Amino acid sequence: LVQLVESGGGSVQAGGSLRLSCEVSGYTYIDYYMGWFRQAPGKEREGVAVIDSDGRRRYVDSVKGRFTISQDNAKNNLYLQMNNLKPEDTAMYYCAAGRIRLPALQALDVMTSAETNYWGQGTQVTVSS
Repeated sequence: LVQLVESGGGSVQAGGSLRLSCEVSGYTYIDYYMGWFRQAPGKEREGVAVIDSDGRRRYVDSVKGRFTISQDNAKNNLYLQMNNLKPEDTAMYYCAAGRIRLPALQALDVMTSAETNYWGQGTQVTVSS
């Protein structure tokens, strides 16, 4: 059974930082991609950051230079360091692990599909102005 459990969300003021963590268990596709997507109320899911099996990273334009995705060597934990947070970053953030092998360039665009990814339950991030 694949399980992804997110933590680290919270409420911060604009300009603040948060570090999201995702604990992964039962996932044996160590050479596939992993990443984060978010969903704000009334909006569609949006891929935020992804890292592939070769360590390549891709970010949505709105978070470039502010967010950093990383994982531990065993790939049991995935992280998202979020700096200089903005109110528009407010959303539920989800950890995703691929069911298919794709490079980061393509993975960011498919991470929001339940058919091709395992998802966690999400952690709420709220940024106030």
